[in-house]
Amino acid sequence: MIKRVSHVNVFVLDQDRAKRFYTEQLGFEVRNDSVLDDFRWLTVGPKEQPDLAILLAYPAPPMFSDEDAETLRGLVAKGALGGGVIETDDCRATYAELIEKGVTFLQEPADRPYGIEALFRDDSGNWFSLTQSKSFQAQPSPAPS
Repeated sequence: MIKRVSHVNVFVLDQDRAKRFYTEQLGFEVRNDSVLDDFRWLTVGPKEQPDLAILLAYPAPPMFSDEDAETLRGLVAKGALGGGVIETDDCRATYAELIEKGVTFLQEPADRPYGIEALFRDDSGNWFSLTQSKSFQAQPSPAPS
């Protein structure tokens, strides 16, 4: 029986640059950075979620043919791929913090049926949803009696 997801990948155009972006701008920590044959295994993750590793993978052989790797790198550079949803407990505050750190946003925080969402790009072009789900939103104080 499947118990959990431990690793996901995000294709990046430059692993060193991506490592700096994910650690210095997003505040993730490096989980692993090693070379296996000709493949660099570089993983990062949110400090508060130690059981998840994000593989920052450069599309190249032997994972892909030269032609497919070039196509995939082109899609990443165009911003055609989404990297996923990153949760925060305060979307507007995190948005302001990330703007200060130079993160490029495609959309400012906006109210959605599921919470508050902003969209940003990583340094390679992948877009992410920065989301404050309704379960994290502050509940209004009860009216005085």
